[in-house]
Amino acid sequence: MISIENVTVAYGGYVLLDNINFHVSDSDKIGLVGKNGAGKSTILKMICGLQSPTSGRIDKPKDITIGYLPQIMEHHKGRSVLDEALTVFQSSAEIESRIALLTKELERRTDYESESYSELIEELGALNDRLEMSHSEPPEVQARRTLLGLGFKDEELVRNTETFSQGWNMRIELAKILLRKPRVLLLDEPTNHLDIESIEWLEDYLKSTRCSLLLVSHDRRFLDNVTNRTVEIMLGHIHDYKVPYSKYLELRAERIQQQNAAYENQQKMIQKTEDFIRAFRYKPTKSNQVQSRIKALEKLDRIEVDE
Repeated sequence: MISIENVTVAYGGYVLLDNINFHVSDSDKIGLVGKNGAGKSTILKMICGLQSPTSGRIDKPKDITIGYLPQIMEHHKGRSVLDEALTVFQSSAEIESRIALLTKELERRTDYESESYSELIEELGALNDRLEMSHSEPPEVQARRTLLGLGFKDEELVRNTETFSQGWNMRIELAKILLRKPRVLLLDEPTNHLDIESIEWLEDYLKSTRCSLLLVSHDRRFLDNVTNRTVEIMLGHIHDYKVPYSKYLELRAERIQQQNAAYENQQKMIQKTEDFIRAFRYKPTKSNQVQSRIKALEKLDRIEVDE
């Protein structure tokens, strides 16, 4: 569905992401993990088109719907909490208009085997699915349930959004994203402003939804309960584990242990080679061997330990 291919992100001489590759499939619930500044938020921004890679490409279906929750966002004013959440359903009229347009176009076309005809069929199917989901029950019922799940009290839904703090407005934006029912969710630290009950509600929602998920969170329990795959970003590279967070920690510890052993063995080999070079550098009978070892060290792919 979404392919990140040979993507590099560099700022001047600093390489943040170095030729990374991975694929997001329909059922994936991915936890993006790594140290602060490793590039997790950058990956989310590139997927939703807010940032471009220095090189490489990100392929995704042109009709894909993406819901993106950044850590910092603008909040809308002038409406009640409920009315603001209901604004997401205004797009239903646009979807219906697009469906009517596509239907007329398909009736006119006769190139049934062409790629463009297939693309129209796919878009029409996706739009009908979105419309069916949005009409599965009244919009106000959906909006109320989501807002209450995220911690609002029923009597607070009539208050204007500007009377709430930034954290509560983040909950409104999160509710709007969930109500749109996108095919892909990109959530950057969604639990930062949530209480325990709201986190548990969001966990249940994310586990039950059919959409794909890329999640950045420092909440280990939340990651473990929601994700089924972990992509670690370390030193500009990624390590892809097809397991939830706790199992990833076990496998990562094994990987670091193996890296340390390989690093120590390589360092011993380097030391032994450098000792030979120092001992015989000026002996004519050993010059060929010395030069061979110097070139070998220059070409050596040095092992780095990820910690």
